[in-house]
Amino acid sequence: MNSDATLLRNAILPLTGGPTDFDALIDRAKGKEVVLLGEASHGTHEFYRIRAEITKRLIREGGFHAVAVEADWPDAHRINRYVRGTGRDSEAIEALAGFRRFPQWMWRNTDVLDFVGWLRNWNESVADHERKGMPVQGAVAGFYGLDLYSLNASIKAVLDYLRENDPEAAKRIAERYGCFEQFGGDTRRYGLLAGSGMSGDCQRQVISALVELHGRKSTILGKDGAKASDEFFDADQNARLIRNAEEYYRTMFRQDVSSWNLRDQHMMQTLLLLREHLTKNHSSARIVVWAHNSHLGNAAATSMGARGEFNIGQLVREHFGSNSLAVGFTTHHGTVTASSDWDGPAERKRVRPGLEGSYEKLFHDTGVPNFWLDCHSDPEITALLRRTRMERAIGVIYRPDTELQSHYFRSSLPDQFDAILHYDETRAVEPLERTVEWEAGEVDETYPSGL
Repeated sequence: MNSDATLLRNAILPLTGGPTDFDALIDRAKGKEVVLLGEASHGTHEFYRIRAEITKRLIREGGFHAVAVEADWPDAHRINRYVRGTGRDSEAIEALAGFRRFPQWMWRNTDVLDFVGWLRNWNESVADHERKGMPVQGAVAGFYGLDLYSLNASIKAVLDYLRENDPEAAKRIAERYGCFEQFGGDTRRYGLLAGSGMSGDCQRQVISALVELHGRKSTILGKDGAKASDEFFDADQNARLIRNAEEYYRTMFRQDVSSWNLRDQHMMQTLLLLREHLTKNHSSARIVVWAHNSHLGNAAATSMGARGEFNIGQLVREHFGSNSLAVGFTTHHGTVTASSDWDGPAERKRVRPGLEGSYEKLFHDTGVPNFWLDCHSDPEITALLRRTRMERAIGVIYRPDTELQSHYFRSSLPDQFDAILHYDETRAVEPLERTVEWEAGEVDETYPSGL
């Protein structure tokens, strides 16, 4: 064991699977307004399961009111209505049905299904205790999406809402959103043609629709009560998403950082608006955020920041300061659910051991399989970790043969995260729909040395 690994071993807190594993994290989260829980991949069982276990404790013991995730708003809203008992779905698996487009496994998996079922039961127990006048520890918690890919679904949601609550406005706004019809519902085609100037864009129309919706708020909200306010907020957020998604798709083919920054700026805006809404209508709002490490770790401490990208983690740190906590997740080897190409089938792939010079290899060298590490608990450990190393990021696509170029970036960990949860060997998250490729897994192979 090298000297860095030896020093680190003396500072980490091993995780044994016992009930006190996350006590240190829960203690660090006390008084925080926002807790960010990351993931090093979009397809690792342990990351989903552990985030869920931590979130349960934050809801039960810390009074957190919402889980905001890297998912589209309308799809997550269906889950939100289920867990709050206001939707039409009678089972958790039905509430996940909105996640139809690639990558379905990211939210249609067994770990999310279990958590959604738990959240519904938890909310029912809180409401039952309140009805009976019994003391309640914790609060009712909702489930919300932060992302902006759902342009078509959000258009449908806005129009469905207006047709029920303001039919005349629905007709006018439907005409404006009709601008997208010439692209056949293909958002990437819209982005390519509008962004390149080969066709007109819909920017003016989506802004006009949002302005009109805002102007109709007092008329629509003639009904009082939290339910009416929640429903308008959902429609308003969908209209904001449409405006931001239009700009995102129009810029996504540029050879710059515009689309990445627009996306994370949208996620931050959604987080702040959600917090404002929950505080106004439900007294207070403490929020847990689930997203990839690349979104939740401070981008300014990574090579992402060096090329002009920022992310929601950086924006949260700047806005909330010490009232936020960012926790990253890492793994050294195992399996992962991912695809080889965009829109490809879900595959169960082998994850290469962490490369020399990476944080993953340093953590593996401690010899402790699973652990919690507070990046700022000891000045010597902070200094050790602050030396720039490689860090791995696996999204919905994983290509082991080009891993160094495709999946590693450089970072300074203590400036990126407040703490780390490391699980040395992990396994692939289980999709609700298993493809033939996933069932087969990836055959044993000798990984190429020329990365």
